[in-house]
Amino acid sequence: MTATFPDGKKYDAEVVGHAQGYDVAVIKLKNAPSDLKPLTLGDSDKVAVGDSTIAIGAPFGLSNTVTTGIISAKNRPVASSDGTSSAASYMSALQTDASINPGNSGGPLLDASGNVIGINSAIQSTGSGGLGGTTQSGSIGLGFAIPINQARYVAQQLIKTGEPVYAKIGASVSLAESTEGAKITDTAEGGNSAVESGGPADQAGLKPGDVIVKLDDMVIDSGPTLIGEIWTHQPGDKVTITYERDGKSHTVDLTLGSRKGDS
Repeated sequence: MTATFPDGKKYDAEVVGHAQGYDVAVIKLKNAPSDLKPLTLGDSDKVAVGDSTIAIGAPFGLSNTVTTGIISAKNRPVASSDGTSSAASYMSALQTDASINPGNSGGPLLDASGNVIGINSAIQSTGSGGLGGTTQSGSIGLGFAIPINQARYVAQQLIKTGEPVYAKIGASVSLAESTEGAKITDTAEGGNSAVESGGPADQAGLKPGDVIVKLDDMVIDSGPTLIGEIWTHQPGDKVTITYERDGKSHTVDLTLGSRKGDS
């Protein structure tokens, strides 16, 4: 791997670790120049709708391109992929109308003071009919960035162990498009029970067929929304789950478990 700087200088680099589910990787320059000045990381939790944004990247190969906009929404559930058979990434994204196109992914999303508040990751495109499609469609003003607070946490885990760590509830949910909630399936991949025996969901009394409709104060309208919201938390966090069973609503407290590595 080689990193090319705006002045044309190239440096050998290596992958420290990658987290497919989070869509985040860490690379390290092997012979980094001593005068590098990293961008300052901001606080994405303090970002407000309407705040100014600056996106930097190489859309369609046009390096060092800068576009501006605002934060259009926060906590936007996004599931994206590279259009191959690989698993999707899930995020509770910052939405911006700064022009983001293919080639912007991985570039920083800055606030008006130049602090990094997110990592440009995906766009909604009419050409692909969804997020992260394979066609080279351009920006329609719906860009999504991984909040930097989450990216920082993931990067720290990758630097420490080389492996990502994901929070989990210990249950498999349907990934089909829905507005009703996240339904726990009857079975998981491999034919095992969708509710992990002894896992957080099992201990909280959740069962296959239950439909999760809220996590804390966040309304859950689908399986991908639930996954993205869970992954904004860390293993060991306590959350409140609201679910429906046989037409009745129930609320339970649950302590998130952990899963290491991409699987």
